[in-house]
Amino acid sequence: MTKQNKLRTLFFLLSIIVVSTACSLSRVNLHSLIPEMEAPSSETTEIPTTLPPQTSDIIPVPEYAALEGSLEALYETYSPGVVSLQYSTEQGSGQGTGFVIDKDGHIVTNYHVASEIDRLEVHFSSGLKVYGQVIGTDLDSDLAVIKVDMDPDELVPLPLGDSNLIKVGQTVVAIGNPYGLSGTMTVGVVSARGRVLDSMRQTSSGAYYSSGDTIQTDALINPGNSGGPLLNLNGEVIGVNRAIQTAGWSVSGDAINTGIGFAISSNIVRKVVPSLIEKGSYAYPYLGLTSYSSMSLAMMEVLDLPQTTGAYVSSVVEGGPADKAGIRGGEDELTFQGQAYTAGGDVIVSVDGEEVEGAEDLGRIIGSLEPGQTIKLGIVRDGEESSVDVTLTDRPTGNLAG
Repeated sequence: MTKQNKLRTLFFLLSIIVVSTACSLSRVNLHSLIPEMEAPSSETTEIPTTLPPQTSDIIPVPEYAALEGSLEALYETYSPGVVSLQYSTEQGSGQGTGFVIDKDGHIVTNYHVASEIDRLEVHFSSGLKVYGQVIGTDLDSDLAVIKVDMDPDELVPLPLGDSNLIKVGQTVVAIGNPYGLSGTMTVGVVSARGRVLDSMRQTSSGAYYSSGDTIQTDALINPGNSGGPLLNLNGEVIGVNRAIQTAGWSVSGDAINTGIGFAISSNIVRKVVPSLIEKGSYAYPYLGLTSYSSMSLAMMEVLDLPQTTGAYVSSVVEGGPADKAGIRGGEDELTFQGQAYTAGGDVIVSVDGEEVEGAEDLGRIIGSLEPGQTIKLGIVRDGEESSVDVTLTDRPTGNLAG
């Protein structure tokens, strides 16, 4: 499903932002983390039971020994709060991961794990197995909440961390159910912050809403890890594992994992999940415009943009908040590297005084706001700076992607 050399337009009709590719205009190939139906069989190789003796010149490094000890303690303390999910649909069966969020029996997972299922089993590390009920879903963040009826003493809620505080290079841990191997723990680092993926929901025009504030990690995640926690070394959930970037397909039909994974930030979880528990859904703020992401300098020159920062408005949705406020989208059609674009639109440079660096930044800022809120957008039009007030509305329902 990779679309090479195609610049994605980002819909900031959403509070969580955009889809973006890394340093190019090509779209990344993201693969759902849930196995097709049954986990593929794999051959195993016997590991020798006798290892060569350790030589005397190998000196243990205290820092690594301390890290190893902390990882062991983290797993023992927090893995009981991670559950394996087994489900069935009209198409067959599958599996995923979730984690306990409170003593009331609420479990967080991905929408693509828990949607349209006929029967859902929740398996705990203690060996306890119960049926769960899906009580809330959100296509845009790809989050869902499951409810189980259990003795609170049997539940180990995982604490939510503040994803705004994470740093690139910080050690993180993923615990999940890859290929049905429950309780699997992998270790990596935060590779990047603020990545943007497609929402699972499409607009009426067929484009995708955006899903942003996403964490990139090299902690190994595979099909079955979907919905599992990404933890810091304090045992706090800083993300919910959602997707992997793939590099095509193997001869057996499996997606080839590049080792690049993506997780929904914990601060998105903090916003969305309480509403899913209370109402079964979450209302996103809607601005009603599209913007090009990851633009090269050459493309900026073709579009005749007055500056290299800011979010260029390629189009506005007729009758939407931006349109009503007088924001101007591009109207002059042109071709760049074989693709059609529109020039002449406004450039949004700030929201309520906060600088906007690009399309992804605009989506992140809008995503932190609420429907009904009036904001002041700083814009550049025909080389002149001005400001305009825009009142955000609820995002239109749209369609399920795919």
